[in-house]
Parts: sequence; C-alpha cells; structure tokens
Amino acid sequence: MVFNWFRRQFSQPQQASSPSQQSQEEPQEEAAEQAESSTEEVATEPEASRDSTITEENASDETSTEATSTPSWLQRSSGLEKLKATAIDDTPQQPQAAETETETETATPSSEETVTVDDDEAAWSVRVLANQGRNPEEIAQEEISWLKQLRQGLGKTRRNFFNQLKAVVGKGPLNEDAVMEIEALLLQADVGIEATDYIIQTLQEKMREEALPLDSAIAYLKQIVCEILERPFQQEGTTVTFAPEKDQLNIWLITGVNGSGKTTTIGKLAHLGQKSDYRCLIAAADTFRAAAVEQIQAWGDRANTEVVANPGKNTDPAAVVYDAITKAESNGTELLLVDTAGRLQNKKNLMEELGKIRKVIDKRAPNANIESLLVIDASLGQNGLKQAEAFTEVANLSGVVLTKLDGSSKGGVALAISQQLNLPIRFVGAGEGLEDLRPFSSYEFAEALLSE
Repeated sequence: MVFNWFRRQFSQPQQASSPSQQSQEEPQEEAAEQAESSTEEVATEPEASRDSTITEENASDETSTEATSTPSWLQRSSGLEKLKATAIDDTPQQPQAAETETETETATPSSEETVTVDDDEAAWSVRVLANQGRNPEEIAQEEISWLKQLRQGLGKTRRNFFNQLKAVVGKGPLNEDAVMEIEALLLQADVGIEATDYIIQTLQEKMREEALPLDSAIAYLKQIVCEILERPFQQEGTTVTFAPEKDQLNIWLITGVNGSGKTTTIGKLAHLGQKSDYRCLIAAADTFRAAAVEQIQAWGDRANTEVVANPGKNTDPAAVVYDAITKAESNGTELLLVDTAGRLQNKKNLMEELGKIRKVIDKRAPNANIESLLVIDASLGQNGLKQAEAFTEVANLSGVVLTKLDGSSKGGVALAISQQLNLPIRFVGAGEGLEDLRPFSSYEFAEALLSE
C-alpha cells in the first residue's frame, strides 16, 4: 500500500501484470480447486474433536485479523488503549497521562517497543486526525510525525499568544481588556489588520450573546481561524484537494523570491510526489542566479528525480521549459515541477520572463493540468504579503506554499494571505529536511496554532 500524501489516503501502487503472470494464475486456480475437492473427500473427524479444532482456528483467525487490521504504528505502541480512547474522546485524561509518564520514567522500552508516540504530542496528533473523521487504519505513522512537527513549528506563536492572554484573562470570562489583548497579539503574529478586525468583531458579537470562559473563547477563536483559512476554497473552480491527476501530465510552476525556500520546496515536492507513486521530473529554469542549476540538481538527486537543465550560462528559461515538457511527454511523466528565477516584485524584466514561461507552457502543453504556486517565507510576515500581491498580477497563482514556519513567530501571516488576497494555502513547510513539507489543512493549522 502506498500513502498518497496529496490526497491523504492509502492506495494500491500501479502494477502492470505481464502475460506470463496471467498465464501462471490459471494453473494455480486449477490446483486450488483440486485441493478443495480432495479436502471434501477426507473422512470427517469426531464431532467433539472437530468443534475444538474449529474453536482454536477461530481464535487464531481473530488474533491474526486484529493484528492485520491494526496499523503497525498502533501494534508497536505500548499505549494502544490510550490512543484508542483519545481518538474517541476529545478531552485528554490527565490521570492516564500521569501514569504513562511514571511508567516511562521507571521502564526504558527497547527500540522495538519505541514508537513515534511521545504521549502528549502524539495523543494530540491522533486526536486531531480522529476529529476529522479518520479511522486508525486510515492513518499513516508519518502523519502523526508531521503533526507533531507542525505543532512544534508554530510553538513560538502559540506560546506568546497563550502566555500573554492568560496573564490578562486568568480563569475568568473574556472581557474587553482581554479582547484588546487578543487584538495586539494577532497583530504581533502578522495576522494583518483586515483579518484581525474581522476576528475581534466576531468575538465581540459572541461576547454580547454569552459569557465566554477562556477555554470556550479559544475554541470559538479556532472556528474563526478555520473560517478565514477556508474562505479562498469557496471560490468557483477552487478545489480543496490539491493533487496531481494520475496518468496525465501535471505542470506546477513554482515562483518566489530568492531566499524564500523556492528551490528547496521543489525538491521536497518531488520527494512527496515520488512517495505518493507519481512519476516526477524537474525543469531547472532558474538560469539567472549563480549555482541555481547545481542547487536544484542536488535536490533532484536527494529526491531521486531527474532534472532537465541547460549547461550553458544565461540560457533562455523558456527553452529549458520547452525541453522539459518534451522529455515529460516522452517519459510518461505525471508531475513536472518548474523552477524559475527568484524575483523581486519590482524587477520588471524578470517578471516579464515569468509571463513568457507561462505562455510557452500554455502553448506547448495545452492539455496538461497547469498550476502556479508562490513560495512565501513565513518569517517575512507582511513583507511576504506584499510579494504575493505583486505575483498575483503576473503568475495567475493557484495557491501559496508557506515555508519556514519552524523558525518564525509570525505564523499568523497565513490568515493575512487568505483574508486579504483570497489565495488558498496549498502546502506548509516546518523544517529543512526532505520530509518537512506537507499539504495544508486549515483545521490542523488552527489546532496547532491555538491548542495549549
């Protein structure tokens, strides 16, 4: 089974059966039928003996079935029962957590027993997935690891928010002073004026209807955050699931300024595509920056993905894209990732070059699924928002990739992008490793941002 990260579900890998394999299946079926008929002819055992044998077989079958249906990350976990209970009940049980911590201190499990279940954060990850209607057998172990990493990446923003809010509110209900404190905290996190105004206005309207204890206020704040992040997906023609189509050419044009993590993002997307059973190819169309081609080739090697490049200097990026499309069509490529020159929004010539590349793609591959993604460094805050405003005029953007959340206290820029630009966030990055980029989920982001 292959886990398709773009669709967040397991699927069977594509395997074409050969004629020799098909011819071997027929004798095997005949042999199975002969074995079955010979079994029927065997004399029956005494009734009592047969019943005991059946009972033992049923017990064995139930054990093996349970082990098979339970995912490996749950089978290896000593906290299996705790995770099951946590996935059902949204409220973590403090006594159990305390017992687990005591056991962890007194007994050191072997490497076979150790699993990516660090109790609190892993239980939180499972709970977040379960609240989205996911069953244990549908959850990949990598999803739990990713959610833990996302939560850690947003740790700076989350800790600043909760510590200051608690100092104002304490354990009492939300008041006007607390609302003003929330407003200041949102602006510090670069949520933006428009999104902040909407959040505060909505909170105040709720306060007029009922008193809001701190826990209830945070839960309601999560709902508002999800609403803002999901608003761009309500546009006509905008899909929630952003995934390449199988068995056809998908071209993703990756744009962004130098230093935003654009080239790194392409390598991570190629790796994600390979893991999800897509045939991938990279076009090194960033021909202006020194060593850009070498950098993308290094990431291609890490992601086990071929890179189409022109070894000459200052070559035409559109020509590289043309050659890459030709290569993709001949190889049956399903996902072609196009690296482009890092552009500042005030570099007119480079922005025009980006428009030229898009024209070549539209003309050379008219039947391909074409998407354009803008990579934004989360640590830039509102400056990243200004970049996005300029790129929307040229690149016909399909969405945003938000990177470097792990080193930023300005994770709120995601809300500003959704509120002010009405652009959907497609992927988020929270680390420098090959595995540290995953599809965006508004619910998971809100939980990681606002869960204490």
